[in-house]
Amino acid sequence: MTSTLPLPRQRSAVAPTTTTPYLELDVPAAVDRFVELAAALPGTAVHYAVKANPEARLLAELAAVGSRFDVASPAEVRAALDAGASPETLVYSNPVKRRDHIVESAELGVRLFVVDSLAETHKVSQAAPHSQVLCRLVTSGNGSDWPLSRKYGCSTGEAVEVLARADELGLDAAGVSFHVGSQQRDPESWGAPIASSARVFKLARQRGLSPRLLDLGGGFPAVYDDGCRPMSAYGEAIERHLHLAFGDAPPATIVEPGRGIVGDAGTLVSSVIGVIERAGVRWVFLDAGVFTGLVETLGEAIRYRLATTADGPTGPCVLAGPTCDSADVLYQDRMVELPIDLAEGDKVRLLSAGAYTSCYSSVGFNGFAPLATRTR
Repeated sequence: MTSTLPLPRQRSAVAPTTTTPYLELDVPAAVDRFVELAAALPGTAVHYAVKANPEARLLAELAAVGSRFDVASPAEVRAALDAGASPETLVYSNPVKRRDHIVESAELGVRLFVVDSLAETHKVSQAAPHSQVLCRLVTSGNGSDWPLSRKYGCSTGEAVEVLARADELGLDAAGVSFHVGSQQRDPESWGAPIASSARVFKLARQRGLSPRLLDLGGGFPAVYDDGCRPMSAYGEAIERHLHLAFGDAPPATIVEPGRGIVGDAGTLVSSVIGVIERAGVRWVFLDAGVFTGLVETLGEAIRYRLATTADGPTGPCVLAGPTCDSADVLYQDRMVELPIDLAEGDKVRLLSAGAYTSCYSSVGFNGFAPLATRTR
C-alpha cells in the first residue's frame, strides 16, 4: 500500500548526538516555588522531598531560604546534611525501611521516622531507640495521578494501636502522617485525612499519649498538559480543614512537597534519533525514554508538554524512547502532535520535567548513561 504520510525531512549529514539528553534545571524557579508554597501555608514547616530531585545546588539553595527536608535513605540524609540542613529538621518518611538504613540514619542524627505497622514500630525501637515516630494513615488517593494508598498506610484504629505500642517501647509517639497521592489535582482531598488524623489525636490522648505533630504529606502538583490549581488554593483548603477538624488548637504541621517545588523548574532536552512510518502511523524516537528519565510516562500517567526546534504543520505520532525494550514507549494510546517536518537531530523539549527524571535514570539499561543535569 502506498503511504499517504509525507516522507520525513532528509539531511545530507547529521551530526552525532552527543549532548542530549539532559535535564535543564532552573534552580531559582524552584526556590521561588518553595517560597510560594511556604507563603500559602504560614506556620507549616516545608520539607522538600529529596527523592524528587537530589541536585546538590538545588538542595543548598533551598536550605538557604529555610527549607527543611524529607528523606528516604541514608544517601538522602547525607545529601541534605551536605546542603546545610540540621539532622533534627529531617523527617524520614519511608514507612517501611531497611533496618541498617534506620541505624545509619539515626547515627547521622535523624530522630523523626514514619511507620505504619506494629512490626515497623518494633524495628525502629530497636534500631533507633527513643526516636520520635509518626504513624501514616491510609488515604484513597482520589484526585491524584499517582495514588499511593495500596502500598502504605493504616486505618485510624490501627494508628492508635501503633502509637500506643510506640510509647510502650520507649519511642516518642509524636503524631500522624498521610499522603493524598502524587500530582494531587483536588485541594479538597486533604479534608478527609485531616479529619481522620483529628480522630487519631483524640483517641490517642484518651490513651494518655501526647501527639502534637501532623505531617500533611506531599501531592502538590506541577503543570503538565492540563494545568493545575495555584498553590494558594491548596493552602486555603488545608487551613480550612485544619480549623474544621481541630478547632482553635491545631497541632504543629509539616508538608513534604517534591514535584510541586521542582517539577516546573526542569526541562528535559532530547534529540530525535529517528522518524519511522509503521502501518501508516508515524513513530518519533527520542534519545530519552522510559528507562532514561521518563519513567512517569508509563501508562501515560504523566503527559509532558512538548516544544520542538521544528515548526510548520503538525500531525499525530507515537513518541518512543531509544532502548530496545518494547515498553520504552512514552505516548501511544493518546498520540502527540509534532511537526510533520520533524527529523533526526531536531530537539524535543519536555516541559515541567524537573521531578522524578534525573533520579530515575541509571546506566544499567542497555548501557545508556544516567540523565545529566545542567543548572541555571
